Amino acid sequence: MDKIVIEGGVPLKGTVEIRGAKNAALPILFSTILTDRPCKIENVPRLRDVDSALLILRELGMHCERSLDDTVHIQLEDDDCVTAPYDHVRKMRASVCALGPLLARRGKARVSLPGGCVFGVRPIDLHLKGLRALGAKIDIQHGYIEASVDPAKGRLQGSRIYLGGPYGSSVLGTANVMMAATLAEGTTVIESAACEPEIVDLANFLVSMGARIEGIGTPSVVIHGVDALDGAEHSVIPDRIEAGTFLIAGAITRGEVIVKGADYTHLGALIDGLHRAGVYLNVEDDLIRVTTNGSFRPVDVATLPYPGFPTDLQAQFMALLSLADGISVITEKVYPDRFIHISELCRMGANIRKEGPSAIVIGTDKLSGAPVMASDLRASASLVLAGLVAQGTTEVHRIYHVDRGYERIEERLRNLGAKIWREKEEVTS
Repeated sequence: MDKIVIEGGVPLKGTVEIRGAKNAALPILFSTILTDRPCKIENVPRLRDVDSALLILRELGMHCERSLDDTVHIQLEDDDCVTAPYDHVRKMRASVCALGPLLARRGKARVSLPGGCVFGVRPIDLHLKGLRALGAKIDIQHGYIEASVDPAKGRLQGSRIYLGGPYGSSVLGTANVMMAATLAEGTTVIESAACEPEIVDLANFLVSMGARIEGIGTPSVVIHGVDALDGAEHSVIPDRIEAGTFLIAGAITRGEVIVKGADYTHLGALIDGLHRAGVYLNVEDDLIRVTTNGSFRPVDVATLPYPGFPTDLQAQFMALLSLADGISVITEKVYPDRFIHISELCRMGANIRKEGPSAIVIGTDKLSGAPVMASDLRASASLVLAGLVAQGTTEVHRIYHVDRGYERIEERLRNLGAKIWREKEEVTS
């Protein structure tokens, strides 16, 4: 197992290019189950989660090849395979996105209950609700979701489905039901659909395969089922969460960083939050330049479904606000328990306390290096950011979390001037 070691205190300077979006690539890869024709997906990031998705697809009878230019070619080999096993599915939550395509294309599915980051209860009830509304019979037995289509009907049936939950719309739930509905008989209407750019990207790929979808990017998506989908080529959108993380990295180190290739229209809530914190941002086409005068103002922010402030940037923004001149309040309205990183930031000298679904962040003058433990993907990124500005040495353990969502993060930060490297953990008996 590896750890990341950081000698803090170096302002970052330079340009970093943003990779393809993990949260768009994963459902797009699983959607290739819907066709027996070849698909070509470009701009696929090299991440642990993507590797896990390709392993699952191979288990499901898909031939997958990745070329050196981050392109993945996928072609059906055996459509008799319907089981996505625990050993692979347990590693990431997005693997549940195999469920809808398997049901729609092959009529049955056996998918292990998913794993991924652990920061509170994240049920898949909306996925199952939506698929049941399309006529699927679903049981959960021995840790697996076992689903099938009524043999008398032969295919899923279009329906009107409300997918809102207690904390808003479900991104992966919307993706799963939308994919399944493309091959259903009749018309499906998804109300309270997720509007995230990653859902838009998936819908655009499905349309390029021949799906008939209306209302893309709105809370009401209409899918007219078709008999079959064709192969297609597609380039995954840039990763807005990765872009936001590097923008915060430039700001927290009081550096000057240019983020290249990001779509700034996907980052409105973060850009607003950084502006309010006193960070300077200059946007030119696909370039975003971040600078600061050296101090941060406190900011109150609440995470919300898109276009609100992303829950996936909450931990990173908290690291920055821990150095603000005053008291900030961060309220988590998507995953109220997503605050495991608070204790680790406090080990580095931050002054943060949790009160219900909110974190009270009392700004401090400095952070100090310390050994810390990553608890999930975005929490690990926040600890890396804190380490970049902390005095002394920081060791971030369990960095397999960060590898799930950031491609070679230490190399790319080192190219910006950071003193950061990866080491093997010492094995103790």
